[in-house]
Amino acid sequence: MSFEKTPGWLDWYDGPSRPAFTLPEGAVDAHCHVFGPGAEYPYAPERKYTPCDASREQLFALRDHLGFHRNVIVQATCHGADNRAMADACRAADGRARGVATVRRDVSDETLADLHDAGVRGVRFNFVKRLVDFTPKDELMEIAGRIASMGWHVVIYFEARDLGELESFFTALPTTVVVDHMGRPDVSQPLDGPEFQGFIRFLRENENIWSKVSCPERLSVAGPPALDGERAPYRDVAPFARTVVETFPERVLWGTDWPHPNLKDHMPDDGLLVDFIPHIAVDGELQRRLLVDNPMRLYWPDLAGDT
Repeated sequence: MSFEKTPGWLDWYDGPSRPAFTLPEGAVDAHCHVFGPGAEYPYAPERKYTPCDASREQLFALRDHLGFHRNVIVQATCHGADNRAMADACRAADGRARGVATVRRDVSDETLADLHDAGVRGVRFNFVKRLVDFTPKDELMEIAGRIASMGWHVVIYFEARDLGELESFFTALPTTVVVDHMGRPDVSQPLDGPEFQGFIRFLRENENIWSKVSCPERLSVAGPPALDGERAPYRDVAPFARTVVETFPERVLWGTDWPHPNLKDHMPDDGLLVDFIPHIAVDGELQRRLLVDNPMRLYWPDLAGDT
């Protein structure tokens, strides 16, 4: 089956640089995706976009090139609730990948058990209106109740301006909750402004809520160019991510977001994204928590401390 990529959306960057920053041993890329290949894993009929293919073999090659040891593969909205591409990628990783699925209310216990066996440890609830249609909150709460008993967690994706109307739902979830990309803050607003400080309060008041400090390429206004000859892109995002890392060092995760869906202005060099890490986790202890200890505790608890 053939698929035509959504016009104007960029392909992932083939040929990323080798990072100058050396990742700690056992580092986890805790947010990435696989797309198709569409001929083998068709994209969902209800999708809002059609990406270029990005296979598990290409993901694992990037993992090795950048120096990561493990991946957390998050179900992409273009595949809907058909988790086969993600789950098969986890199975093919020989224990070095975990997954985050998308499921519907009618998912069977047998399907959940099969996903668990594949390596899935969470479900994603997407509230970004341009990407998905609205799912009733009672349906999402029912799903959360079912997966809580399996030891899974919930990943939530939303935009900063919508936190106020969603917060009461998020705080009622009966699981660990992981926020994608810091809730997409507007980095042109002040660090101490009400929007970002509202997010910090949200994390401070709810100890079960974690945050990914990923995707500076989606948040930056300044853009990717390195300044003064340094490999330090997306500097306007760094103070926001550094604040989250230093305030909640035991509840942060980082990931590449490869293959970077839905970007239209530039496609990031994943090597440069890795070099963003020491600007937000400024010493070895913070780096190890962000990249090793925290993702291992959440996704490989049986191996945590044995990396």
